[in-house]
Amino acid sequence: MPSNRPIAIHYRASIVWRCFVLALAVLGLCACQPAVDPPGQDWLAGTAEGELSFVAVEPAAVPASEPAGTGRAAFTVLGATSFAVVERVTLVNHGPGAPDKHNLWVALISTVAPYQEVEAIEITPAGFHLFTDEQGNRYAEFDFSNMPAGSRTVVEIRYRVTVNELAYDLATCTGAVPEGWTEAELHIESDNPQIRGLASDLSQGQADACWQLRAIYDHIGDTLTYTYNGEQWGAQAALGPMGADCTEYAALMAALSRAVGLPARYLEGVAYLTEADASLGRAEHAWLEVYLPGIGWAPMDPTFGRLPTLRDTYFAHLPPDHIIVTRGASPSALRGSSYFTHLYWPGDSADISIEEFSWTIEPMARQH
Repeated sequence: MPSNRPIAIHYRASIVWRCFVLALAVLGLCACQPAVDPPGQDWLAGTAEGELSFVAVEPAAVPASEPAGTGRAAFTVLGATSFAVVERVTLVNHGPGAPDKHNLWVALISTVAPYQEVEAIEITPAGFHLFTDEQGNRYAEFDFSNMPAGSRTVVEIRYRVTVNELAYDLATCTGAVPEGWTEAELHIESDNPQIRGLASDLSQGQADACWQLRAIYDHIGDTLTYTYNGEQWGAQAALGPMGADCTEYAALMAALSRAVGLPARYLEGVAYLTEADASLGRAEHAWLEVYLPGIGWAPMDPTFGRLPTLRDTYFAHLPPDHIIVTRGASPSALRGSSYFTHLYWPGDSADISIEEFSWTIEPMARQH
């Protein structure tokens, strides 16, 4: 389960500390692509029709999931569900002073083909900047400098998003895979000897890449014990006795997939869960997609698939209940956090905390 605790860095009068924080902020932003979008809502055009007073979104603003030159995935769209999603972040300045500088970065739900299409979005307050990071994730950046002591600021983002139910045909699972997404990285330690050894053992004797991946998926479901921890311990930690939640399930499957040469991408977002689904996990969720030769990128959710009755439901298939927010285990713009992060320089005296971070996800219509 990804942590939604932001990174709040508090530095006071020392010029050395102030220079350090400014360097940190510059380095963090330099790791992303420049903010090519103008302030405000200029990338949003028109007014969407419907029950919610949203602003229509250009679907082409966000790159599709298929990399150039790899062809299209062999999938069937079985149906789709539209959701009204509300994301809310509430900040409180406990004072007694105001911050000299204060920024909040919030990752935005975007169109990601073939999984989802954002049809409308409304962001308040206005005056934000938009930018895209190195992995195609989009963010709204808010400047709340000089936030008065004792004040409360609410950021609310409303979406209308349609999510497809996808089923992948694994009949032909041979051929080439694209370059990239097989290297080790933070939390996805595919070069760890223990992970490499386990990946080798699980893949031996399997008929093709799909069966290799299924052996990895089944092993994770059979051996990991789900325990919510609210942290990101990574793939290697999942092999220990500490237990694991969705971040470890997804990271371990990504690491094992990469160790056998299959590109894997970590996904973080939200899942729509009914009361009957409550035992599966929480709304804030992590899963992954793996590139299968001859097929393309296919979604996997080893956390929900840990239950034998749901094992096939979440392997190269997803019901229309997973909404991607970010790709990648550690997007640079979030500085090690999930969904959002904030930094502030308190000046003489300021104490700012996140009073609330919440999601509301309501189904609007099922399409067949």
